[in-house]
Amino acid sequence: MYTPEMLASIQKVEATRQVRMATEPDRMSAEEKDALLNAYHPDFKTECFTEIKVGPNKGDKAPTELAALLHGHSRIRHAYINLKNIDYDVDVLVIGGGGAGASAAIEAHNAGANVLIVTKLRLGDANSMMSQGGIQAADKENDSPAQHYLDAFGGGHYAAQPDLLRKLVLDGPGAIKWLSDLGVMFDKESDGRMQTTHGGGTSRMRMHAAADYSGAEIMRTLRDEVFNLRIPVVDYTAAVELILDTDGKAAGAVLMNMETNEYLVARAKTVILSTGGAGRLHYQGFPTSNHYGATADGLIMAYRVGVQLVYPDSFQYHPTGAAYPQQIFGDLVTEKVRSIGAILANVDGEAFMHPLETRDVSSAAIIRECISRGKGVSTPTGFAIWLDTPVIEMLHGEGTILRRIPAMYRMFIKYGIDMRRVPILIYPTLHYQNGGLKINVDGSTSVENLYVAGEAVGGIHGRNRLMGNSLLDIIVFGRIAGQSAADKYPSVSVGKLALTHVEDYEHALNDADVEKQTISPMLLPSYARRQEYDRRRL
Repeated sequence: MYTPEMLASIQKVEATRQVRMATEPDRMSAEEKDALLNAYHPDFKTECFTEIKVGPNKGDKAPTELAALLHGHSRIRHAYINLKNIDYDVDVLVIGGGGAGASAAIEAHNAGANVLIVTKLRLGDANSMMSQGGIQAADKENDSPAQHYLDAFGGGHYAAQPDLLRKLVLDGPGAIKWLSDLGVMFDKESDGRMQTTHGGGTSRMRMHAAADYSGAEIMRTLRDEVFNLRIPVVDYTAAVELILDTDGKAAGAVLMNMETNEYLVARAKTVILSTGGAGRLHYQGFPTSNHYGATADGLIMAYRVGVQLVYPDSFQYHPTGAAYPQQIFGDLVTEKVRSIGAILANVDGEAFMHPLETRDVSSAAIIRECISRGKGVSTPTGFAIWLDTPVIEMLHGEGTILRRIPAMYRMFIKYGIDMRRVPILIYPTLHYQNGGLKINVDGSTSVENLYVAGEAVGGIHGRNRLMGNSLLDIIVFGRIAGQSAADKYPSVSVGKLALTHVEDYEHALNDADVEKQTISPMLLPSYARRQEYDRRRL
């Protein structure tokens, strides 16, 4: 499957393998990391960002693709929405069907609330399902939440909101127990103890996994629990605008049937946004590991009602996205591949960085190696770096790859690449939305009765997230949002429904003289090629 040039490079990788296994490169100093990030990380390419012209983040920078949506026309600008015609009337409306939404719905239901989940695809069609490497929690005797906090706070460049990060690490062990009690099949040692490994930037082995299907296993369990509890789920129905009451409190959402384009009205005493990330906006033309619906919908809707964004200029580029073959370009190669021994190597077989630096540092180092130093392997889509996977079985014995990372093996073997025998090619891919909506430690926002959980939240991880902390935050803050909404709804009396904020936002855009060409939220990306469209039309 590899080209002659790639095979020649593999010979160099094989020739230098023993040296790389014997001597790891030193970790970078803080000064070296800062210099590397400023020079090569995509978050520092100032020409790719646009100033936000209106709203609570006016004057801040956001990726041009996100700013276009924040400055876009509402989907319902010219639609007639009869707010007196209520299609759904519930205590807790959960928008989004990933891990955070499912966790929130389960907790709210168990607290006695009448809950409804609406999701623009199907329950489980989310980044949660696609997560592979594991979930962090400090539940071993040589670890502590305090140590977990220090790792995550430093890894996020000391930019995390301290109370949110503190809650994340303190609730981590309980989240693992909750999932285990629900039926998640975590990897265990022969004596029944949880099997844990390192991740990039961790000082302790606290990564719990289910092979490299961790997110799928967690989502399977949560989805089953939602169905077992008979919590109603409305699939293929997207929220397109939040509804406030005349007191300015969250009171539901305008929904759109994705199959008929019919608008529906959901009234709720409390609303939980768990709409996920933004990878499908393809910032700066990068590929993405994200699911099809990751288009920043929650950020757009909540921003229009006045919720502040935290770090809208920060996105995590996972250092190891598949770079070859083209059929899987951008798909995630889990960090677990490196955590169990695989080593990064350039075209000449040289190790150029410690294999377990944090994700932002690793991504910047790979980009530098390919773009500045000319040490990348040429591929049909650009350049890439080797991830020397045969090292894994040299370190841990034959069968380790099939046992520990079977999904990775299957992803490559279908194209004739046996990662047990030859290295694989990787390059950074859009992975996780570091920035998002500002919340309090109970999941609430500045808009009363509106809660946010999951990847739509900003501030938990700072400006960079460590492996395994996203699966943890969807559980911890998903549960918290569900519990908080259930505690709140009995005291809520919903006023008259209103959508005046949509018109007010449009006026603000006009006053700022913003050119509006985009309709938002995007809902789904378009990959149609103009040439193909024209040919079909003819």
